[in-house]
Amino acid sequence: MAASDFADFHRGRRLRRSPGIRALVRESEIRPADLVMPYFVVETDDQAFKKPIGSMPGQFQLSLAELEKQVGAAVQNGLMAVLLFGIPKQKDEQGSQAYADEGIVQEAVRRLKQRFPELTVITDVCLCEYTSHGHCGLVLQGGEIVNDPTLDLLARAALSHARAGADMVAPSDMMDGRVLAIRETLDENGFLDLPVMSYAVKYASAFYGPFREAAESTPKFGDRKTHQMDPANAREALREAAADLDEGADILMVKPGLPYLDIIRQLRDCCDVPIAAYNVSGEYSMVKAAAANGWIDEERVVMETMTCFKRAGADIILTYHAEDVLRWLHR
Repeated sequence: MAASDFADFHRGRRLRRSPGIRALVRESEIRPADLVMPYFVVETDDQAFKKPIGSMPGQFQLSLAELEKQVGAAVQNGLMAVLLFGIPKQKDEQGSQAYADEGIVQEAVRRLKQRFPELTVITDVCLCEYTSHGHCGLVLQGGEIVNDPTLDLLARAALSHARAGADMVAPSDMMDGRVLAIRETLDENGFLDLPVMSYAVKYASAFYGPFREAAESTPKFGDRKTHQMDPANAREALREAAADLDEGADILMVKPGLPYLDIIRQLRDCCDVPIAAYNVSGEYSMVKAAAANGWIDEERVVMETMTCFKRAGADIILTYHAEDVLRWLHR
């Protein structure tokens, strides 16, 4: 058969024939600037405190001093942004340490910004790590999680983070109206230029299990299905995103990440703002478990996962793999 007989079909392999050509035409790239590394900082008198998180191999609860060490090593490899979660010594029904000026996250922000002024420090704004009942909002005697009275506390927490020097706040509670409450409070107090990255589309997911060990935020009763989204709903995600944009959100986040790539794509197509994907604890831990058993090539799987987020439309990837990815990129 003559070569001319094959002239009419597409020869896609021409652009895959060498590493150089594949790199030249690659559509999605992972850069250090795309990554945000979450850290769990604990209020403790033991400055050498570094406790492994059993369900998240390679992750730790850290004292302020250990946080500074670990972030310093990651910065050397190119880390440019962190997300902070705090675990206080004392919890109460109002989550008062979430908005205390000398709270653990507030102290962590001050230390990191003093040591690494160019590092972008983002703070999670929620009450669940700080409340004795483990819920994201105030709870009535009958167990109802109440929305509107919670908004003031969330706004106070965001303001305390801003005053400590945070570069961005990220409300994760999924209370209705919290972005507006936070935006108005920040603006009224002179923080007009501080951006809000909203956990705009946060599903009531089973993939959060390991996080609850890490952040010590397991609810003492009930669940979070009244405020986090039903995993079956996609159109609702567009309504939630639109509402947060109207209230002043600067960045929209989808959480979890991999099971909701379709949602990331839909937000990318309809919303002309940066989109973030949170590669959550359960996604991380499954990869780590499979790698530990020799079932997968961890580096290849993680890098493919990061690329999937970018291809789906995410501009920002929050992931516990960030330190590993930076090492691989730095080689």
